[in-house]
Amino acid sequence: MSNGRDDEGITRREAIAAGITGAAMVAAGAAVAGSGSASAGAPKGARMPVVFLPHGGGPWPFVDLGFGDKAELDQLATYLRNLHALPKSPPKAVLVISAHWEEPVPTVMSGARPPMLYDYYGFPPESYQITWPAPGEPKLAARVRELLGKAGFETAENTERGFDHGTFVPLKLTYPGADVPTVQLSLKQGLEPKEHLAMGRALQPLRDEGVFIVGSGMTFHNLRAFGDPRARPVSEAFDAWLRDAATLPARERDERLAHWSTAPSARLAHPREEHLLPLMVIAGAAGEDRGTIGYNGTVLGLRLSAYHYG
Repeated sequence: MSNGRDDEGITRREAIAAGITGAAMVAAGAAVAGSGSASAGAPKGARMPVVFLPHGGGPWPFVDLGFGDKAELDQLATYLRNLHALPKSPPKAVLVISAHWEEPVPTVMSGARPPMLYDYYGFPPESYQITWPAPGEPKLAARVRELLGKAGFETAENTERGFDHGTFVPLKLTYPGADVPTVQLSLKQGLEPKEHLAMGRALQPLRDEGVFIVGSGMTFHNLRAFGDPRARPVSEAFDAWLRDAATLPARERDERLAHWSTAPSARLAHPREEHLLPLMVIAGAAGEDRGTIGYNGTVLGLRLSAYHYG
């Protein structure tokens, strides 16, 4: 287990508050057919996209939590299931930056067979029986450390940590066969946006090495606001700002994101920014690629988005 700060976990009550609804969209040109298998690696020269996605609440959708309209909930699940079609060829591996892991220095999971980390509590017993036995990839973990080290970051590795729900929930939908080697990378404590943008820039070469980089978080993460109609204009204002910022040309995009806390209602949308910081890593890894909105929906009337680059 990590010696740093893991997310405290999410309770059943919080997950119910974060019931996901929305109108899902897959980025233009992404086919929706296919099994999600990653049995064949990306050919040389096939540049991988990078994605920031909302991971939902707790063990949803694998356990019935008794909230939300099924048809609406299914829309986010459909978006995540179809995400495997975004890369033009199956990736050799996936690198996930999850909102649910922070360390003093960027830390990679380097175990060959990562266990499950059920970082939520108060759910039915079946919530703790969910499995997604994807293999780790120690060579990718070493490569991540190499690239970050060249960019001036001190790094570490963790051979024992398991996949948290920021990884296993969305990827169990995207790659149900668990046949894609997967590595998690932590956030850096302090949550400095410019540092996370720099982390992403350092990781850009992985895109040309068949690695699909995924940031897993939420574009709105104030659990006390879910279900409160007074929070809707707050959510809409922040999401409108973020949709604009995240799709600007690279230089302007990164400058806006580095100063996200000056956005309308920023601290109401994110009292603590750990669920937004994976987007900074993704924006850095995007390089010059312009962003598109891959998904836009609501959480009990509050707005969520996903962003695709490349």
